[in-house]
Amino acid sequence: MSEDDSLLVDGIHSRPDLSYGEYLKLDAILSAQDPLSSEHDELLFIVIHQASELWMRLSLHELRAAREHIRRDDLGPAFKMIARVSRIQAQLIQSWDVLATMTPSEYSAIRPSLGQSSGFQSYQYRMLEFLLGAKDAGMLRVHEGLAVHPQMVEELNTPSLYDESLRLLARRGFAIPADRLDRDWSQPYESTPAVEAAWLEVYQAPEAHWDLYELAEKLVDLEFRFQQWRFAHMKTVERIIGFKRGTGGSSGVAYLGRALGGSFFPELFSLRTSL
Repeated sequence: MSEDDSLLVDGIHSRPDLSYGEYLKLDAILSAQDPLSSEHDELLFIVIHQASELWMRLSLHELRAAREHIRRDDLGPAFKMIARVSRIQAQLIQSWDVLATMTPSEYSAIRPSLGQSSGFQSYQYRMLEFLLGAKDAGMLRVHEGLAVHPQMVEELNTPSLYDESLRLLARRGFAIPADRLDRDWSQPYESTPAVEAAWLEVYQAPEAHWDLYELAEKLVDLEFRFQQWRFAHMKTVERIIGFKRGTGGSSGVAYLGRALGGSFFPELFSLRTSL
């Protein structure tokens, strides 16, 4: 019996009830690339950004679930979910390496086709920022009138992953200020020495607070990867378009550079100086 005959006996080439393509909706996914120019490199630009949006969708799925597990004091699953998003970030970072194969001349050829569309308008990226604690109601304006706007407003007004972590610290008996436990969640978090002192206590006795110590390190790794992604984005934009304004009207590299200056979990980084 030939190898092909063996495969037929195993049923591998028979028509399944649910095929690989049907399960993954590949017809819809692979027909979603619709270049507006005749330029060869436009498909690369589209695929990189569509794939990034899929990774962001998974990141939102994981981090929302992690936040809920932290809210329920069920840290084991949260650790795995946060670690998974850190690995997703590695994929997103690597995607900029692929996009960076596009030269300035090649991008200039497709840029007119982009109109005013811009990654600045990615609502999933904004919700990731909101979920991690970078709250800015002004970022909602570009999405007003869209179906996703109410969902974005809800995320803006929901405690972030870090907010829930601080609530967990308080439930464990750490002295977290009341104004960090119940506040206007639409406002960005502001660091405070009292929260740094609480985390410092965890880091000075990790054996006594091992799950909180592990949570802190998972959050640090998550921010580290996220900032690497932002940095890779900034340097890719600089490499391809220099210091031109973005297609959506942002200042381009300058805007991306400013985003690197903040921290989602500030006390987890500042405490390191005190250890």
